[in-house]
Amino acid sequence: MAGWAVWLAVSGAVLVVVGPVLHRVGVLPLGPALLAVPLGILLSLVALLLAVIVLVGGRPTPAGRGLVLGAAVASALTGLLPVILALPGLRAPAIHDITTDTSTPPQFDAIVALRVDAPNSLEYGGADIATMQREGYPDLETLVVGLPPEQLVERAREVATDMGWEIVADDGPAGRLEASDTTFWFGFTDDIVVRARAVTSGTEVDVRSVSRVGMGDLGANARRIQTFLERLAAASS
Repeated sequence: MAGWAVWLAVSGAVLVVVGPVLHRVGVLPLGPALLAVPLGILLSLVALLLAVIVLVGGRPTPAGRGLVLGAAVASALTGLLPVILALPGLRAPAIHDITTDTSTPPQFDAIVALRVDAPNSLEYGGADIATMQREGYPDLETLVVGLPPEQLVERAREVATDMGWEIVADDGPAGRLEASDTTFWFGFTDDIVVRARAVTSGTEVDVRSVSRVGMGDLGANARRIQTFLERLAAASS
């Protein structure tokens, strides 16, 4: 049982870690990479169970106990941790296009040419998508700050850069900023456009974030927009 725990822990870790890495470098297609992760998580959870049984009820040698303990730690990291991180996103609506303005979503310009091969379109899905977003993210809304649009775009660029986004284009007079953000695990690229429009009380800021691939996003786009708006509000106060 100790040997199985170690072997399964190694196998699970390889699938969970190496699968996404091979996809990021272009060696492994997306489908097999996505399949590798849940399979690796399952193997890791089985390994964790076996390791706990051995550590609690077995009597391995000191060297063997060290291997089993290492297997338990590794399988917890590659089995339990991804599940814990993914759980909040499983409740998110199965959409990949999120915006603070569902009536007139901000439109992309410079990024359009970068998405010619992307499976997901930049055409907004309309009322059905808007309804799903409002149900899933009722607190996501337009931000109003007391700065002129051109100055707001400057602040937006600073915040976006601090968040690790790649700035694609920014136009202060037009009140527009476009950027891309790459996810950590699989290296998925999501595109963002920030729109700043003058209103009586200052500037109305709307943000749209769209994934290039995937039916859903596990809540990533909404979290990105919310974090950006919170930081922008703090930087503009």
